[in-house]
Amino acid sequence: MALHLRLRRARRTPAPVLTGILFAIGAIGLSACAENINVRGNMPLDEDLARIAPGVHSRNDVARLLGSPSSVSTFEENKWYYIGQKMTEFAFFSPEVLERKVFVVSFGDTGTVEETKTLGLADGQDIDPVDRVTPTEGRKLNVFQEIFGNIGRFGSAAGNPQ
Repeated sequence: MALHLRLRRARRTPAPVLTGILFAIGAIGLSACAENINVRGNMPLDEDLARIAPGVHSRNDVARLLGSPSSVSTFEENKWYYIGQKMTEFAFFSPEVLERKVFVVSFGDTGTVEETKTLGLADGQDIDPVDRVTPTEGRKLNVFQEIFGNIGRFGSAAGNPQ
């Protein structure tokens, strides 16, 4: 009888361990679904943006205060853009933009700040990408022409066709 009790006790001890392992696996699985907040780009502080005064600061001053710009205008090299956004992602859902800030610095011909502008999420515009296909030159070949089309088209060693 005493032997039988020892065996039963030995069987009961793995249950708390198994419960603990299952709980840990569940906790890890749920933590994978936690909401992630990502900050991307260069989001200067509002205090630093307020320090930039038109007509006073130069390109070097702006670079020293805010760092290098996220982008320089393609068509106007006198415009610098500091772009940053805060996004949230949850599991497999599409990310959602919480905040977006674009700080535009325009420089005059002398290299001093001419104008500053701050744009937010509400100033953005949705675009509708065009899904047209650009036509290419040449013939349309079927599968057999692509596979067997080069048979007999080999040139000589000098590179001249035979």
